[in-house]
Amino acid sequence: MQGRGYTREPFSPRRRATVDAMRMAGRRNDVHGLVTFDVTEARRRIREREAETGERLSFTAFVAYCLARAVAADPRVQAYRDWRGRLVVFDDADVMVVVEREVDGERVGLPHVVRAANRRSLRSIHDEIRTAQRAPEPTHRNRWLNLAARLPGPVRRLFYRLPRRAPGYWKRAAGTVAVSSVGMFGTGGGWAVTPTNYALQLTVGGVSRRAVVVEDGDGGDGGGTREGEGRVETREFLHVTATFDHDVVDGAPAARFLERLRELVESARGLDGDEGASG
Repeated sequence: MQGRGYTREPFSPRRRATVDAMRMAGRRNDVHGLVTFDVTEARRRIREREAETGERLSFTAFVAYCLARAVAADPRVQAYRDWRGRLVVFDDADVMVVVEREVDGERVGLPHVVRAANRRSLRSIHDEIRTAQRAPEPTHRNRWLNLAARLPGPVRRLFYRLPRRAPGYWKRAAGTVAVSSVGMFGTGGGWAVTPTNYALQLTVGGVSRRAVVVEDGDGGDGGGTREGEGRVETREFLHVTATFDHDVVDGAPAARFLERLRELVESARGLDGDEGASG
């Protein structure tokens, strides 16, 4: 409807769902870690594979693959408290990723859960994400979304109480951990800090390039620098915000988890051609 100097538009059901999720997430006691991972090797291998096969491997799939394996080493980072205050620690990491789809002529990010990602190959996660990106949004999803939007706010927000009341139902509906790829909608480096209803969420920002000193153990015989010295290289760094439920995870376990994740990402795990489910 056209007004005087402005336009009135309906507030979409998807935006109402976002408002509900953020309102409930704001009640959590979260801790955020802003880190950078050297993804030079990972991106080099992805580019090489694209040159050989003509297919570009999903970087989101790579991050989800590494996240799931880091979670498998310490499942308590994805623990939830139930209505009796007990910790529910899941064996498998069901990773929610945001995939970009075209809905009603508009490109939007929609959630998709990769089940048991810790027991999956990188290739299978990539294929599932690509399939989800091409698939039309289910009609029944739109129907339920439109119906839920008509309910009173307190009733709609009951869904986002599931992590604190019935973690098992939350796992089946939304997964156990999340990857939100803010960086896929823009360029350049930078972090984003977002509320979340997950016990653990990675918010992936952009990739920046910067010069760093790289140690060279060449010993001086191969024309490189002497041992103990270094050379300056331009490398690519991924900006990541890791958000933990501080009611469940303390700082030291969170730091150890991030070190495990860093090792997986910076070693380009899964991109060396050995992508078996055992990882």
